[in-house]
Amino acid sequence: MPENPSTFLGAWMSRQRWYANKGALPVLEEIGRWNLPSTERGVTIVTHLLIDHTVGKPALYQVPLTYREGELPGAEVVATTATGHVHDGPHDPAYTSALLALIAGELELDGDRMWVRGRHSAGAVASGLQSRVLTGEQSNTSIIYEREGAAPIICKLFRALHDGDNPDVELQTALAAAGSDTVPLPIGHVIAEWNDKGEPSGRARGHLAFAQEFLPGVDDAWRVALASARRSEDFSRQARALGVATARVHATLAAVMPTNPCGQVEIDAALDHMHGRLAAAVDEVPALERFGPAVREVFAHAAAVPWPAQQRIHGDLHLGQVLSAPGRGWVIVDFEGEPLRPMRERSRLDSPMRDVAGMLRSFDYVSGSVGGVPGAAEWAITARNAFSDGYSSESGCDLRENRALVDAFELDKALYETVYEARNRPSWLPIPVGAIERLSARVAPA
Repeated sequence: MPENPSTFLGAWMSRQRWYANKGALPVLEEIGRWNLPSTERGVTIVTHLLIDHTVGKPALYQVPLTYREGELPGAEVVATTATGHVHDGPHDPAYTSALLALIAGELELDGDRMWVRGRHSAGAVASGLQSRVLTGEQSNTSIIYEREGAAPIICKLFRALHDGDNPDVELQTALAAAGSDTVPLPIGHVIAEWNDKGEPSGRARGHLAFAQEFLPGVDDAWRVALASARRSEDFSRQARALGVATARVHATLAAVMPTNPCGQVEIDAALDHMHGRLAAAVDEVPALERFGPAVREVFAHAAAVPWPAQQRIHGDLHLGQVLSAPGRGWVIVDFEGEPLRPMRERSRLDSPMRDVAGMLRSFDYVSGSVGGVPGAAEWAITARNAFSDGYSSESGCDLRENRALVDAFELDKALYETVYEARNRPSWLPIPVGAIERLSARVAPA
């Protein structure tokens, strides 16, 4: 059995993009581990569940490693130990092939203080697939499987683990099972149960990985829209189609998953959250205080109108979460929800207006990103209107007649963006602040 990884993983983990506590050396505790059967002689595959106790609330990470006597050519060595070389699993074909076999074969494995189970939902899994890691991700690690003549697959390995079903797995699987072609076809997933002192039962259950159809050679809607705005091209046809696709996803989710009428209790809870977001944004950017009365008036207007039923939604919908697939149109991905919200909150029923507001904000971000291009502001207005028209016609919910509610959710999103930009990209701060000013101007403070 390999030695305790806590003794050698800290420095390596601190350099990984998926490690959240940047600038600190992890203080690790292993709470579980499990072995994947390897078909390659001399390779041991172990996935470690490690809690980082550095600061604040402990974070749980999934770290799959391969232990080899010799070094794997071309792969980064995580550590060199007395027994050989340790590599990051996603970069080792011994691990990637075993992971896909776990899903395709629906294997069940008992680990140390945990169990693991693969589930195959749909789609063929070809043999002899070559793997590579998708670069640029922040919180997960995605492995691409492909070879000529075979349907390619992407498997997302969740690095940060939480108790509860991952919405990305749950919602895309439900949509595909209902016949939706607006999401990639799910191939299967890995689910596990492990010891967790923080849970009342002492156990936690969640998803470790999610495999689905990979769409090669596609652009995300952000790049498509950005190129359109830079060329001052009309984007209304594409934006309208995106509104239609969003409405269809909402309709399917409402049909196959629970919904709940939005009564006064639910409205008050949502507005309390919005007021809390306003207070947090003013604390972060004190200059926003001048918009406070008008923002609160927008929220008051929203409180006085009917709200649609709450349901499962995307939760973090923007142009970067949409792919332009030739011959298929818009395909929506990454249903994990707003990344800063706890997993349980991301799985709660919510208003579909949150997704609508997220996409409207994304069009503004395109306009703000192209800066001095003539007509950029008009491009965003046209795209926003076309998206709203498409959503309204498909859903039967006229967004213009529900302007008070849409404005409230869009302001809530802009306040969230303001905090994010102030902390991470100060030069982008004028984009959400400009939206707050514009939306606040719709009302006269009492």
